[in-house]
Amino acid sequence: MDISITGRHLTVSDAVREQVSERLNANIAKLSDRVIRVEVEFTAAEFKGDPEGEIRCEITLRAKGPVVRASAHSSDKLLAYGLAEEKLITQLRRAADRRKKRRGLRADREFAELDLAALNIKASKETKAPVTRKIHDLEITGDGPLVVREKHFTGTPLTLAQALDEMELVGHDFFLYVDAETRLPSVAYRRKAYDYGVIHLEIAD
Repeated sequence: MDISITGRHLTVSDAVREQVSERLNANIAKLSDRVIRVEVEFTAAEFKGDPEGEIRCEITLRAKGPVVRASAHSSDKLLAYGLAEEKLITQLRRAADRRKKRRGLRADREFAELDLAALNIKASKETKAPVTRKIHDLEITGDGPLVVREKHFTGTPLTLAQALDEMELVGHDFFLYVDAETRLPSVAYRRKAYDYGVIHLEIAD
């Protein structure tokens, strides 16, 4: 299992790297038969006094199947890591609970062998000259007032059940996918009154 520990806008000391590596080897490494790579990224908050904490830790598990990701904020790197790790395990357990009700899904095939019971988890922004960017028909100077972040992803068509599983694994409240049956762009999302909702986008001629 390959391990990557990086920092954005901050320095990750050797002591922190060592402690995070030890915790990964003690906990996440138990999943090494399925997990190929673990990425841990610490990011400094853009603004001082951030109510969510000054440091964000994101843990990403990369396997042959869907990506599993969780993040948390704290003023301390190791505490942020611990909170993110707990979220990661919760997401894996939630996905495992869904698999008890459904069999044969992509997430089920890829993560069926995860031994979740074996996991014993204890509980400055750089100043630069403004840059003008053009994203499609929008022209933006600096970071605002309008901020557009553009991302491109590749994927395969999924059923609604598969999309819900992958949404749980990445810890999001929504998941964009292409429906395997209708081939329509679709969004699965979490609702308050009900468990889930889904929106299908039909392209008008």
